[in-house]
Amino acid sequence: MRIRGDSKEPKAINRRDFLKVGGVLGAASLLAGCAPSSPAVTPLPTMRPWPTSGSTQEAASLSPPPAPTEVRAPTQAVQHGDHGVAVRFAHITDMHIQPGGPGAESFARALRDLQARNPDLDFVLNTGDCVMETLHAQKADAESQWEAFRNVLDAECRLPIHHAIGNHDVWGWGLPADAQNSLKSDPLFGKGMALQQLQLPQRYYAFDGGGWHFLVLDSTHPAEVSPGEPYTGKLDEEQFGWLTQQLEATSPATPVCIVSHIPVLAACEYLDGPNETSGNWLVPGAWVHIDARRLWKLFWAYPNVKLCLSGHTHQVEDLNYHGLRYMTNGAISGDWWRGPYFDFPPGYVVVTLYKDGAGDSEFVAY
Repeated sequence: MRIRGDSKEPKAINRRDFLKVGGVLGAASLLAGCAPSSPAVTPLPTMRPWPTSGSTQEAASLSPPPAPTEVRAPTQAVQHGDHGVAVRFAHITDMHIQPGGPGAESFARALRDLQARNPDLDFVLNTGDCVMETLHAQKADAESQWEAFRNVLDAECRLPIHHAIGNHDVWGWGLPADAQNSLKSDPLFGKGMALQQLQLPQRYYAFDGGGWHFLVLDSTHPAEVSPGEPYTGKLDEEQFGWLTQQLEATSPATPVCIVSHIPVLAACEYLDGPNETSGNWLVPGAWVHIDARRLWKLFWAYPNVKLCLSGHTHQVEDLNYHGLRYMTNGAISGDWWRGPYFDFPPGYVVVTLYKDGAGDSEFVAY
C-alpha cells in the first residue's frame, strides 16, 4: 500500500464526537449491554457518529477459531508492472452525498482527478454509502439525496462502474415501526431504491475483469441483537449459498476478489471508539461482518480467493491474514466532509491486480 499525500500520526478520535452535516447534529451515545442471559451488563462501544439522532448498539460473542492445518505464505504487494498487469481500477467508497452539502463538487473533483491521473483504468468500483443517510429518511428526502449523487456520477464518470450497496443506501430501515409497516408495499423500500438508482438487477452479483473473478456482496442486513442500529454486517443464507456455488464453479487458477461495503475483517475498527473501556475488546457487528468466522472458513477452502475489498470504516487498512488480503480503502468524504478521519483525508484508491493473483494499491488524496 502506498499513500499519496500528507502522512501524520492518527489523532485521538472516537465515535462519541458529534457529527454536524448540513445543519443536522447527531450524537452517538454510550451503549447498554448485550446477552440477556448474563447477569452482568457490559457497556458496548459508541457507534460511528452518523448524522442521525439515534443511538447505535451491537454485540457479538465468539468462540476460539479452529487451528488451520497449514500456514499459507503471505501474499505480498508487488510493484506496478511486475508479474503482468491483469486489471487496474479505481476503488471509491463512502461518498455520502446530499443536496446542498459540500460533497457534490468534491465528488465531481475526485472523479475528474482519478480519470485524468490514471488514463489506463479499466473501470471504477464503488463499494457504497453513495448518499448521506437514507436509513432514517422520508422518501422525498431519500430520493433527493440519490438525485444529487446521480447528477455527479452521470456528468463526470466516463468509465464503466460496478456498485455495491452500502448501509446508508438502504431506505427506511431506521424509521419507526409503524412508518416501516406502511412502506413495506413500496418496491423502493429497503434496498429497492438503491437497486433502482444504481441500475443493479440484483443486490449481489459477479463479473470478470482481466482474468480475475469479482464477487460483489450485499453486506447490510437487518439487525437481530441490536436495539439501536437497524443493520448488521453479514450475508443472508441465500447469498451465502450463491457465494459458495460461485467459488465452487470458479477455476482454481482464476484469482478471486470479494467486494463488500462492510469489511469482512478490519483491525482498524478496534481503535474507532472506546472499544476497550469495559476491559474487553468489543467491536459491534455493524462495523465488521458478524459472520467473519464463517466466511474465513469458506475462503480457506479456496486459496484462489486473494483479496477482500471494502469501505465503511473511512480508514485505510491493508490486512494480511493467512495469505488473504483484507483492504478497507478510505472514503471519498473523509470525515463526512469535515476533513480527515483518523488523519485519513478524503481520497480514493487505485488498485492494480496481477495475473498471478498478487496486487498493489495506492491511496490518492485528491
